[in-house]
Amino acid sequence: MPAFADLLPMILLLLAIGAFAGVIAGLLGVGGGIILVPAFFYAFSGLGYGGPDLMQVCLATSLATIIVTSMRSVLAHNRKGAVDWSILKGWGPGIAIGAVLGVLVVAQLRTPVLQAIFGSLALVVAFYLGFGRAEWRLGAAMPVGIGRAILSPVVGFLSVLMGIGGGSFGVPLMSLYATPIHRAVATAAGFGVMIAVPSVAGFLLTPVTGAPPYTVGAVNLPSFVLIIAMTLMTAPLGVKLAHAMDPKPLRRIFAAFLAVVALNMLRKALGW
Repeated sequence: MPAFADLLPMILLLLAIGAFAGVIAGLLGVGGGIILVPAFFYAFSGLGYGGPDLMQVCLATSLATIIVTSMRSVLAHNRKGAVDWSILKGWGPGIAIGAVLGVLVVAQLRTPVLQAIFGSLALVVAFYLGFGRAEWRLGAAMPVGIGRAILSPVVGFLSVLMGIGGGSFGVPLMSLYATPIHRAVATAAGFGVMIAVPSVAGFLLTPVTGAPPYTVGAVNLPSFVLIIAMTLMTAPLGVKLAHAMDPKPLRRIFAAFLAVVALNMLRKALGW
């Protein structure tokens, strides 16, 4: 069992990561996973925990935190009547299936491949955050039938490959299909539950090597507890800041920051 002095640097880093992720999530409406995955990777690798499965630990632990934050968000939004349950019920099963498929794929991939996937998809998210327009449309309503059958598993699958909840893909998707932004954000929190619950169940049964202390399957328990504690405290601060300032320039700044993080992940994946 590691001594407390050996765990202290990891604890302090995790507290700082959780505080930052909570503020950004509350300020910009961006899910914490897009921040947590690269932050976990740099923190764990900087502390000497490497190996071919490190990205699996980062993805799984990020998704574990999303179970709590998404459930809390859904309940809060539902009290205001903002959740579109018809979309959530129609899209939820396909999203969950995609999430399970994502776990099966992630379990077979090593850190460099997962870094390349995260970096590539994060660039797409950064582009939308930086250049997306509220008036962009692909249709007047969310797809049903074959369109939903194809798109819903894709949302779950790609989210697990990035270790994120429903916001980064769900909100843009619903906005492109004319769902009002507040309803899209609220419903995407439900997407996060459908993504995180089945995927974390699978990751708890996924053996990894070279993981940080107190990792069960691919989920690091100290990280889960500390991140949840910090994000619950700091997310309301981000919400207050969002109401006190114009978030549009901040979204562009964060998009640039995310693009840099994504490009650095791609650089590491290539071994540079």
